[in-house]
Amino acid sequence: MPTGYQIAEQSKIHYLTFQVVYWIDVFSRKEYRDLFLESLAYCRQHKGLEVYGYVIMSNHIHLLVRSASGDLSGSVRDLKKFTSKSIVEAIGGNRESRRGWILRLLAHAAQRQNKKGKYQLWTHENHAELVYSNNFIEQKLTYIHDNPVRAGLVLKPEDYLYSSARNYAELDAIMEIDKIEVRWKTVK
Repeated sequence: MPTGYQIAEQSKIHYLTFQVVYWIDVFSRKEYRDLFLESLAYCRQHKGLEVYGYVIMSNHIHLLVRSASGDLSGSVRDLKKFTSKSIVEAIGGNRESRRGWILRLLAHAAQRQNKKGKYQLWTHENHAELVYSNNFIEQKLTYIHDNPVRAGLVLKPEDYLYSSARNYAELDAIMEIDKIEVRWKTVK
């Protein structure tokens, strides 16, 4: 069910939140975080998705992105569809100790939405917010980067591996991004 948070202007920068159904902690596993990042990097390299900021938390992801092709909705749809399929396949593999529990919840979510597929990983909402100023960009990047600090996972944003904070702090990062000039600050 759509809310007021829509991707209004397809070629402009948007702040997005992808939420796993039922807030399942899927991304507590490195394998699933890496699958998402591989897909995000692919979209950046081959689909014209400009990624200015990201953080992968245990059950949701924040992004600051823009589509160079002017079809951000299409890019988001494709990214969510592919990552849903690949992550569900990985969950179904033999190495996931929570396999039965997670797949039951994903199947229940799909059933509730009358979804054609067997499983639903992501909620339908992207909580899209149009980013309209430099101050708003900095505010959203700070929020993204401070997420692991607020969750008590790290002391400083740049210490969290699955975040673009490392890129902005000019440290080794696991994914290239399209950096925006911002005033870098560390949470105190």
